[in-house]
Amino acid sequence: MEESAEQKREQFCAKRLQESGVAYSASAVLGVLLSFLLSAVAVAVSGENYAKQNWYLYCAYSVAQIAFAVSAAIYFVRSKMPVKSMFGKCSPKYFALAFLLQFGLLFSLSELNSYFTLFLEKLGYVSEGTPVPDLSGWGILPAIVVIAALPAVFEETVFRGILAKSMHECGWGLAASALVSGALFALFHGSPEQTIYQFLCGVCFALIALRAGSILPTMLAHFANNAVILTFSRFGYDELSSLPFGWYLALVITSAVCLIGSLVYLIFFDKRGNRKGGVKEGGRFFLAAGVGILICAIEWIAVLIMGFFHG
Repeated sequence: MEESAEQKREQFCAKRLQESGVAYSASAVLGVLLSFLLSAVAVAVSGENYAKQNWYLYCAYSVAQIAFAVSAAIYFVRSKMPVKSMFGKCSPKYFALAFLLQFGLLFSLSELNSYFTLFLEKLGYVSEGTPVPDLSGWGILPAIVVIAALPAVFEETVFRGILAKSMHECGWGLAASALVSGALFALFHGSPEQTIYQFLCGVCFALIALRAGSILPTMLAHFANNAVILTFSRFGYDELSSLPFGWYLALVITSAVCLIGSLVYLIFFDKRGNRKGGVKEGGRFFLAAGVGILICAIEWIAVLIMGFFHG
């Protein structure tokens, strides 16, 4: 008996969700393997004092992006989804909304997240921070390429293009798609003190990408976010509180208005891509993503424990 069009679609969606889960697991596994390989090479080349050397830092930042690129390529081949499906036509308003949203996330939500960091520190947690290559002189240019441009392309492709888009187009509700992909985004980064910020960034980016029907707006906003952070660091403004108080207060208030206004519009007024629903074929997806979730969870917990141990 010939299968109906609906049955074929369900089978296609089930396979697509499974392959998106595989992409997450593959990214985590490849990231770990490449990191171990890089560390072994670094010790052989530079001895034990390799961790803060420029060449190593650039390679370390590139490892995850290589893993994402390979995993995305595997996904597109196995799922038979065209790469161009990530870049559908979208209204220019979504580019403006993405930048307004990112402005709000960067300069107001990050400040709220700092209170969570302070809470952890009160409990004895010590963050080692995230080392960056030398940004002096023209050093900021290669840093922007590796730390801003590459993640904007490959992280958006995997988390918003493959994960969130697959979930939403295969029957998951808008909220479920954004929340689950945002949680996986935060978990992958393995930074306990930044978990809340990264989770909300992931949710907001997924919301923009799903409303727009394209990851282009979030790619540009993601790039702008990392580039601005690097630029601020380059000129000695690693913390917003180091700005003159008047500038600091105006920046935080303005960004909070942009964040809240953008979210209100996207959630309550923009109806494009609305879909209510649960987590269709969730078992298939989470089983495929399980290895990646386990690896990322172990890394997250290890970083948390080490933070308290060093404290």
